[in-house]
Amino acid sequence: MTRIEPRSGTSFVLREGQRLEVVDIEGGQVSDLLAFGLADRREALSNGRTFDYEETISLTAGNTLWSNRSNPMLDIVADDVGLHDFLLTPCSKDTFRHFYPDKPVHRGCFGNLAAALEEYDIAEDDLPCAFNVFMNVPVDGQTGRLSVEPPVSKAGDTLTLKARMDLVIGLTACSAFASNGGTFKPIGYRIL
Repeated sequence: MTRIEPRSGTSFVLREGQRLEVVDIEGGQVSDLLAFGLADRREALSNGRTFDYEETISLTAGNTLWSNRSNPMLDIVADDVGLHDFLLTPCSKDTFRHFYPDKPVHRGCFGNLAAALEEYDIAEDDLPCAFNVFMNVPVDGQTGRLSVEPPVSKAGDTLTLKARMDLVIGLTACSAFASNGGTFKPIGYRIL
């Protein structure tokens, strides 16, 4: 298993048919995931298309993550937690200034993803909303108000996705205080 250190990120190629297993090594940690078409990086993961075609915001095993071009990118084939977020954008320096004015500013998942994806000629302005693995964002059914709560994932919990096309993946160990219950831990991953 490859380990992503706390508050950092990485990128790699995932080939069609390969499986990506994201592992919460210690429990209670979020991982922001981005996907881009390897053949054309302008094709990117889309929360809007995914919500539209899957007809739910509660994505788990049996659901597919779709691209901005309406192509299936990743199938969720196994899910120990069943609770992830696809509404909120990756945390950034601006997120820290807005939500954590008394804490040191960190570049967050946005900055970590931008740095990690640079080698694939993917720029900051190309980064879509991330699929936030293990992130707990309840939405009030009456008001629509959302909140960020600590993850319910436990040590060793996994999410497994199968690539439907050749992809560039960006993956982090999230840096935001609320997303991770105030702690920062590593994330693991395996390509199967």
